[in-house]
Amino acid sequence: MSPPDRAGPPPARWFGPARHELPLIDERGLVAARTTEAALSLAEQRGQERWAVFLRPLPDRFRDGDLRDLRAAAMRGRAAFGPKDSLRDVLPAEVTEPLLDAVDGLLRELNRYDRAQR
Repeated sequence: MSPPDRAGPPPARWFGPARHELPLIDERGLVAARTTEAALSLAEQRGQERWAVFLRPLPDRFRDGDLRDLRAAAMRGRAAFGPKDSLRDVLPAEVTEPLLDAVDGLLRELNRYDRAQR
């Protein structure tokens, strides 16, 4: 007996609006990508490998991800500012505060979009 045919529809995928259809969210994602790249670069220069590994996947997700990817990346970026373990402990405010502002701004816009869709 032959194995069942695995052909068929691809796995479910997010089919929300394209990012260019949501220019404010797209722009906030690009700002988050730039500020994350700055923090990543400084973390690498200072030998903060743990934080570099944490930040490394985020710029591409901020730049190219769909809405679901953007939210996940923003939540991960926000997690870098925990009460007990924070990026602020190893990098200067000139780098961390713009990153925090960018991530919070992106989350705010994503939340506004979600509320408008209900």
